[in-house]
Amino acid sequence: MRVVVLSDTHAPRRWRSCPPRVAAHLRGADVILHAGDVCVPSVLDELAAYAPVHVVKGNNDGPDVVAPETLELVLDGLRVGMIHDSGPAKGRLARLRRRFPDADLVVFGHSHIPLDESGEGLRIFNPGSPTDRRRQPHGTVGLLTVEGGRLVRAEIVPVT
Repeated sequence: MRVVVLSDTHAPRRWRSCPPRVAAHLRGADVILHAGDVCVPSVLDELAAYAPVHVVKGNNDGPDVVAPETLELVLDGLRVGMIHDSGPAKGRLARLRRRFPDADLVVFGHSHIPLDESGEGLRIFNPGSPTDRRRQPHGTVGLLTVEGGRLVRAEIVPVT
C-alpha cells in the first residue's frame, strides 16, 4: 500500500491548488493522510480526486473543515493514529504512546518540521509542510509503504 502523508497545507494562502511536485507523488497513491491545517475543505476535495483521504482537524481549520481531533485507522494491517499537534518535543514519544496505546505509527503535523523517529515501541512521523516550509530548507511530503501490517518504507521528500 502506497500512502502519501501531508500536513499544514494552509490553503488558500499557501496552497492555491495542488502543486505539480505534490501531485506527482499523489498519482498512484492508495490512500492520503492529512495531519491538519487544511484550512479550506476544497483541498480535501482536490486530494480525494487522487485517492481516499483521512484527515484530522488542525488549529487553523475552521468549522467548515469537518474532521475529528484524532483518528485511529488500520492500513493493510498497520495500526495508525493521527493528531495535528503532538505537543512539545520533550516527552513526545511517551505522550503519543499513551494517547494511541495500540498504534504502530502516529502521524502528526503542526510544527512544519519533518520528523521520522522511533522509540517506546512506536514510530512517529511528521511530513512537514509542502507549502509553508518556515525555517526548513524545502517544503516536504511523506511517503509510506505498508505491506502485511508492517511499515516497510518511510521517507520525507522535498517538493520545493
